Amino acid sequence: MGDFWIILTGSLVAASCGILGCFLILRKMALIGDAISHSVLPGIAIAFLISGSRDSFLMLLGASVFGLITVFLIQLLQRGGLQGDASIGIVFTALFAIGVILISRNASNIDLDLDCVLFGEIAYVQWDTLILNGYDMGPAAVWMLGGTLLVVLAAVGLFYKQFKLCAFDPALAAAVGIPVALFHYLLMGLVSLSTVASFESVGAILVVGMLIVPASTAYLLTDRLSTMLVYSVILGVLCSAGGYYAAKWIDTSIAGSMITVAGILFLLAFIFSPLHGLVARFAKRRRLKRVPMPLN
Repeated sequence: MGDFWIILTGSLVAASCGILGCFLILRKMALIGDAISHSVLPGIAIAFLISGSRDSFLMLLGASVFGLITVFLIQLLQRGGLQGDASIGIVFTALFAIGVILISRNASNIDLDLDCVLFGEIAYVQWDTLILNGYDMGPAAVWMLGGTLLVVLAAVGLFYKQFKLCAFDPALAAAVGIPVALFHYLLMGLVSLSTVASFESVGAILVVGMLIVPASTAYLLTDRLSTMLVYSVILGVLCSAGGYYAAKWIDTSIAGSMITVAGILFLLAFIFSPLHGLVARFAKRRRLKRVPMPLN
């Protein structure tokens, strides 16, 4: 039964992150997930100091607020003329450092392990169960991540056309009356929620990998957004299951194995994708060279 809960937890993370990752890839904002996953640490620390609990709703709220603050500061620096990658680097390192200071200064008051936040330990999710009216409802992480996935699906399902148009052509979206800034911050809020919900169970590193790699692989396999979303979820689930059994086989990190499998799948798509793979592009160039040039 433990195998099932671990794979299910990884699959839930992969599904929610894969859906959001598609929009981040299309908007050329892949690294924003890395920035948010580190810069929400002050929000988590402050929530712990206020509530004294790791299981409170205040943790999600504090982290989500700092996720939105991160996005706002990055946008502010970009509007001031700074390059996008520099803006991301400055904001997330500064906020992450503040979080580390808060934790180190109040270590006796905060029951938080930085290694747990960054790397997580998905193998232990089966032991942290949700007890409701005396009944064991299963791992708390599954309920948390399942709820997060439902929120992501509801938001994307309700505003799919708006998210799609904002991703491909923000200028046109603004011209037809869509509040581009609102949907930008809604997307970033969902990324923050998914990142924070996955912290203790799988760690930030796995979340960042699931935000970027399956969506990038799906991008190479199709030119349709709806198909890309489906492919990204399927690839994420395959990475979770394949990574777990690979880790069990060679006795190593489960999170590391999941991202390694994701990297292998991306490499295969990069080489053999019928649309954008190296083999397909090489064959296309060969065909073009064989076409005789018209004589004047």
